[in-house]
Amino acid sequence: MFVPKLVATDLDGTLLRSDLTVSERTLATFERLERCGITLVFVTGRPWRWMDPVLAQTGRRGRVVCANGAVVLDGASGEVLQNWPISAETLRSVTDAVREAIPGVVFAVERGPRMMHEVDYPVRHDLGRTDEEQVSYDVLVSEPAEKLLIRAPEVEAAELWKTCGGVFDGAVTATHSGFRGLIEVSAAGVTKATGLEWVARRCGVDPNTVLAFGDMPNDIPMLSWAGRGVVVAGAHPEAAAVAHTVTTGNDADGVATYLDALLDEAAIAR
Repeated sequence: MFVPKLVATDLDGTLLRSDLTVSERTLATFERLERCGITLVFVTGRPWRWMDPVLAQTGRRGRVVCANGAVVLDGASGEVLQNWPISAETLRSVTDAVREAIPGVVFAVERGPRMMHEVDYPVRHDLGRTDEEQVSYDVLVSEPAEKLLIRAPEVEAAELWKTCGGVFDGAVTATHSGFRGLIEVSAAGVTKATGLEWVARRCGVDPNTVLAFGDMPNDIPMLSWAGRGVVVAGAHPEAAAVAHTVTTGNDADGVATYLDALLDEAAIAR
């Protein structure tokens, strides 16, 4: 019987419901994990600056792997424990190469607790965020950043990912969450799996005892690395292809449903 020592879950489309809330059932399941001595880790493509609304709902606990593996936070204090940014030199070289390959492409970066973007990069001005700043290209690439965002609105995500991958030549790692015209870029070799591995190693947890939940292509490295990978119903086909099994959808508390059944089975076996 598989009983995990660490549970890692993606947030958007996996743990969070469509209205971005966490159900009472899911919170009860998290408490159950804690009573069983099982570590919980959130692993998300969200940048550091987007984590507070989730942590406010779930209780400020544990470790959080953000920005597709580029940042590890302490959930209680918000302190950055580790990060793996893209260097300024690499930012400039890869964006120059992408601009040459894809006319009209625009860029943004996640740098610490702020997002910086070019003038034509699409942002939601109506949300009134104060942590997003329009800057020149030279400022955009002047310092290291945890994540590079590439937008080409007329290009499907998979096609954009393939085109960019052809010009990156291993200098960075690209992924996507299925959104048209958007790919997300991390430092070379940085993925959700590498961030999660850093946390697991410090918790003394073997990968074979990790249970991971996800739904999109950016979850594939984590789902493949973990001892057991589970996708929610409606997951992207590429993510589903590497998972061991599927649970109910995020609006049906798929993560909690799977975990409760697993813990119930373990309790019966004892």
